[in-house]
Amino acid sequence: MKYLRNKTKLIAEIGCNHKGDMDIAIEMIEVASKYADIIKFQKRNNKELLTEEEFNKPHPVSYNSYGKTYGAHREFLEFDINQHKELKKECEKRNTTYSCSAWDITSAEDLIKMNLKIIKIPSACNLNKSLLSYIFENFKGEIHISMGMTTEEEIDKIFELSKKKNRSKDTVFYACTSTYPANHNQLYLNEITKYIKKYGNDILSVGFSGHHSGIAPDIAAITLGASYIERHFTLNRTWKGTDHAASLEPDGLRLLGRNMASVESALIYKPSNLLKEESDQLEKLKTVNTL
Repeated sequence: MKYLRNKTKLIAEIGCNHKGDMDIAIEMIEVASKYADIIKFQKRNNKELLTEEEFNKPHPVSYNSYGKTYGAHREFLEFDINQHKELKKECEKRNTTYSCSAWDITSAEDLIKMNLKIIKIPSACNLNKSLLSYIFENFKGEIHISMGMTTEEEIDKIFELSKKKNRSKDTVFYACTSTYPANHNQLYLNEITKYIKKYGNDILSVGFSGHHSGIAPDIAAITLGASYIERHFTLNRTWKGTDHAASLEPDGLRLLGRNMASVESALIYKPSNLLKEESDQLEKLKTVNTL
């Protein structure tokens, strides 16, 4: 059940948790679309991203590797653009928005041709001026940017570039800590408040991208003003891969979607007049006309 939310959006990031298997990716879409508003994948051109030396090195954590080298591992997990088009169709069948992270210009070019509503720039790429500029100049939808591993000075530079390109009003900044998984005391949720105060009049909105356990911090992020909550999603947290341990399984995603809707409905001001729901209690419980 997709719980009704008007102000906050839940993003299920499948990313590379599909293990390079289209059937698993489609199954994950089928499950996540029951609870999430947006489902996100990742697109890389590994030969563009990695040097020959990096491509041919072994994976730093061998038991998570899907290939003999890091490059082979990344290639195994990579879907081509036609597969991404198929995944987009699968999302649309289920009334869910498909989104994707672009890690390089070639991937950005391919994704822009797909007429997406949202393209994400991951924390690892948010200082790539060429990539940022290309997306600002050529993509007409929302541009979501994670700020993990990024200093305040660097965030200011990202913001200034978005303004220079006249795209800040289409940009969402995400508070994020790039640790997998992150402890709760490493999430620094007050960054959400900081972003809203500093950039809120000039950007589209602020989001929170978490790599932690549980869902309590995500609910707190909503109360601080986050409009987007992004969590990695998996069918099984014990699967091989670096992101599964920092992901929500189906029931966790369901609970997060439900709790987001409940909190959103409660985050409103009380009307100045007496509530209709309280009127029956007034005569029983309250002494009136004493002031």
